[in-house]
Amino acid sequence: MSDMPAAPHGAMNRRGPFRPGDRVQLTDQKRRISTITLTPGGEFHTHKGVLFHDDLVGLPEGSIVENTNEVRYQALRPLLKDFVLSMPRGATVVYPKDAAQIIQMGDIYPGARVVEAGVGSGALSMSLLRAVGDAGYLHSFERREEFAEIARGNVDTVFGGPHPAWQISIGDFQEKVLETEEPGSVDRVVLDMLSPWECVDAVSTVLAPGGVWVNYVATVTQMSRTVEAIRATGLYTEPESFETMVRGWHVEGLAVRPDHRMVAHTAFLITCRRLADGAVGIPGAKRVKEHTYSAADLETWTRSENPEAWHHEALGERGVSARKLRRAAKDAKSMTQRGSLPQGEAGLDEEEPSGE
Repeated sequence: MSDMPAAPHGAMNRRGPFRPGDRVQLTDQKRRISTITLTPGGEFHTHKGVLFHDDLVGLPEGSIVENTNEVRYQALRPLLKDFVLSMPRGATVVYPKDAAQIIQMGDIYPGARVVEAGVGSGALSMSLLRAVGDAGYLHSFERREEFAEIARGNVDTVFGGPHPAWQISIGDFQEKVLETEEPGSVDRVVLDMLSPWECVDAVSTVLAPGGVWVNYVATVTQMSRTVEAIRATGLYTEPESFETMVRGWHVEGLAVRPDHRMVAHTAFLITCRRLADGAVGIPGAKRVKEHTYSAADLETWTRSENPEAWHHEALGERGVSARKLRRAAKDAKSMTQRGSLPQGEAGLDEEEPSGE
């Protein structure tokens, strides 16, 4: 047994019987979910009775337990998707459906060298770290120290401490990445930012031939400008743009129908691959039609003419107050130390995208 390889970082937190410090997701008979942190002598109180934490310690995951009034709960460790949607955050998170597409369409593999920009609260970083593994490399760039602090707390909570493949730097991506990464040394680039077209030169320098560049943008105008900027370089394969929508279904006997709500648009994903130096991209079969734009269109479209046009509020994103960021950072740090969210608290941003 001594020759067996060590478990990947954080794996031991995901298996075995429940232990003190574990996060446990309790689901009652009405499918209501509560998440607790197991503590010796701890108690989970509702108006329907008390569940003692000690009754859970030592049980296998998936056990059914009862409180003092015989209310039954199923007990499971929360999945990463559950944590992402409830963790402390300052910026809007990359939703699980998009993170899954980024991992697959970006071909993020164990041992890959990946850089990302726009860390936010660390939601995507967790998925990227799971994909690259302990032997991989993820260098994350974030402009705001407050967001980086929240991300560190959330990532440390999921993996039970600092991940060996992760480092985070503060500053502008297009400047910092050229200082830290050798030309052609990066396998994958993932950008979640307002204006990724400003990073074309930096990405083209560090990304290896055949490497994949993934962009995550919220609006149609961002998507269009990013695609045209990539296409204009001639250094990449034809960009592919898409979005993912997830619709659940109600299945109960013969009553089978789509759910009334769905997670609809969250963002657009743009993927392309770096060509070899000196190679000339093959243009698409269809000729791109030329269009004329009004002065007002150009003023909004061109950042150099109107720097105020490209900001969070103009693109429909809510601003984040300093107070909210301080609270999220405090909760993330507390969660790292205690193993979970403070009892009774959920994420700071309760809105979910829907098709309504």
